[in-house]
Amino acid sequence: MGLFRLATGIPGPSGFGSASTAEQVTAGVDASHLTAIVTGGASGIGTETARVLALRGARVIIAARNMEAASEAKRLILQSSPSARVDILKLDLSSLKSVKEFADEFLSMDLPLNILINNAGVMFCPFQLSEDGVELQFATNHLGHFLLTNLLLEKMKSTTRETGIAGRIVNLSSIAHTYTYPNGIWFDKLNDKNVYSDKKAYGQSKLANLLHANELSRRLKEEGANITVNSVHPGLIMTNLMRHSFQLIRILKVFSYIFWKNIPQGAATTCLVALHPSLKGVTGKYFYDCNEELPSKLARDEALARKLWDFSENLVKSV
Repeated sequence: MGLFRLATGIPGPSGFGSASTAEQVTAGVDASHLTAIVTGGASGIGTETARVLALRGARVIIAARNMEAASEAKRLILQSSPSARVDILKLDLSSLKSVKEFADEFLSMDLPLNILINNAGVMFCPFQLSEDGVELQFATNHLGHFLLTNLLLEKMKSTTRETGIAGRIVNLSSIAHTYTYPNGIWFDKLNDKNVYSDKKAYGQSKLANLLHANELSRRLKEEGANITVNSVHPGLIMTNLMRHSFQLIRILKVFSYIFWKNIPQGAATTCLVALHPSLKGVTGKYFYDCNEELPSKLARDEALARKLWDFSENLVKSV
């Protein structure tokens, strides 16, 4: 990914680039036979992702911590697309109890599941532990999505068997996965306040999103499941995600404004990977500005991905 292409928006091999919007990359796609879950769909690029999926006909479940914001997001989507099919369900990814309750509630609706977009997250938080005693950025960005995906995986598998339509899982990672602790994931110091860095902890959680997608992709391919798993970097977008470092980010934006995107552009890569027919069967890849890119060496470390999987499984079982 060249900075020139990023700054100018010139399309890459996919025919799209950094200037493409979510509506543009899904033009002509009929998703009326699909059901999608979008975590963090109550604001920012999550709402835009939900809106565009609904615009293309998909039934969309907005999973959100703030139900008031989720209701407003649904209202705005219906305002622009009156025939849209949108449901809202409570989900706090920092709480494993909430993740289990969400999964139970969704499964009780007896809906198919074609697309799972693990979009929600927190960024650059001051050190704090989740209610389960796990560093908050790791808990919210990775562990909650890890458990959620595992709890919904059988439903997605049964959907693919019954419909013949491949399932798609999309993890929102970030280019920040390149800026993390030594050896990528600091397993033995995850909850150590004395060595905590809000920026590196965020990078660690985004690396975990990538490793999770890659390891899940490997496992699903091994068993022959008709489900693809990919990760994306949405780009630099000013959203509520940046609320903990708003002043710093605003100053940085002055000097790097040509690399920033608006929200419709920020949701484009997610929507492309979730819906575009050209990506049928493509799995275990990383996408940036609507094109496949090579992530960091740590993100491609299969042994690290397996170790993270086992570590995450043990964490989920122990709380």
